[in-house]
Amino acid sequence: MAQVAGRRGFWWGLLAAIVVAGLLSRMAHTGFRVFDKYLGDALYAAMVYVLFRLTGRIARVTLWAAVAMTAIEFFQLTGIPAGLLRSEYPVVRVLARLLGTEFSVFDLLAYAVGIACLGAIDRAASGGHFTRPSGTV
Repeated sequence: MAQVAGRRGFWWGLLAAIVVAGLLSRMAHTGFRVFDKYLGDALYAAMVYVLFRLTGRIARVTLWAAVAMTAIEFFQLTGIPAGLLRSEYPVVRVLARLLGTEFSVFDLLAYAVGIACLGAIDRAASGGHFTRPSGTV
């Protein structure tokens, strides 16, 4: 039981670090597009991976994080998030920013990098093999 709690603590700590790094990547501008734009996208995908991992109920976290991020990116093609950005309500505009408003294949590549990095960390943290979250089949 202590080992499971320790792992959850690791993932919560990692989530906090990812959120802080993601916010910093959006506030500090270096002039390098890879850092200024795509690091934040990779961290966003990494955050989704960790959120799925923390549920403790989802097997194949890497796959589901990739599916979620791909769905979010393709949802941008509908124009709905761009429309939400024009809302008079601040919370709706924040939601639009979280969803993103412009489709980009490069965003998908950044998401893949973020998810792959977290998958590697997950594998390393579990002794070189993926562990199935508790409660999964």
